[in-house]
Amino acid sequence: MAFTVAITGGARGIGLATARAFAGAGAKVAIGDVDDEAAAAAAAQTGATAHVLDVRDPASFATFFGTIGVPDVLVNNAGVAHGASFLDTSDELRALQIDVNLRGVVNGLAAVLPGMVARGRGHVINVASIAGRIALPNAAMYTATKFAVVGLTEAVAAELHGSGVRISAVLPTFVHTQMTDGLPLRGVPTVDPPDVARAILRLVRRGGPAVVTVPRWMGGLPRLATFTPQMIIDAIRHSSTRPYEDRDQRRAAYEARVRGLLPPTPPRRSEAEPTPDDEPRPIDEPTDH
Repeated sequence: MAFTVAITGGARGIGLATARAFAGAGAKVAIGDVDDEAAAAAAAQTGATAHVLDVRDPASFATFFGTIGVPDVLVNNAGVAHGASFLDTSDELRALQIDVNLRGVVNGLAAVLPGMVARGRGHVINVASIAGRIALPNAAMYTATKFAVVGLTEAVAAELHGSGVRISAVLPTFVHTQMTDGLPLRGVPTVDPPDVARAILRLVRRGGPAVVTVPRWMGGLPRLATFTPQMIIDAIRHSSTRPYEDRDQRRAAYEARVRGLLPPTPPRRSEAEPTPDDEPRPIDEPTDH
């Protein structure tokens, strides 16, 4: 497999497993991640190259692709989740999930597609979630962003039909990564990162529909839900609202890492501290009107 693969959020979880899968298949892999130390460690494990990439910033994507060139495959994998109800999620954490999970995919597409279309070939895989088809309580913002990513994928795939460039979305169920640490997953179908990585690799090698679930059998659940009585759907959804089982504080560690992506809060100005408008001006200093 002599081509290049760029993976956002490639330092951990699904991204790292995908880097391993493509490197094992002979591809040249470039890992982009906001955590430069974790990206370097992942690159050392996989033989990939490591690059600092903040998917929220179009300029960061421009630097990334300016360094590695237009890849044959882009895996838009970077994502964050905050486990709480909509009302218990702060404005900052709502915005962060939109910025990373949705705007990050938009920025990746905008940065790579012109080069792929001009070349006449390429493949972008957006890692979404089964939450992009089935709404999950206590993950409203995450669900909203993944629904948006699936819709974006299907629309852009239709727009680029016949261009030689393919756009796909991979929708895994709950994956055993730091993102799901501490979540009440007992009785819920789960997969491991290598399962998702194999699905991505298979999609690149063999092609397939624009939207693929992992595992595949879950692809029929949204259609089945259309014919399922609402009381049964409500019961299933309410069963997923059990409290977190964060016995070893693993969830707390993940949430701390997510909060580390928030912009710093400016210090509060003391009421007694004068503001620039309060400071006296020289008598001959002109003022704006």
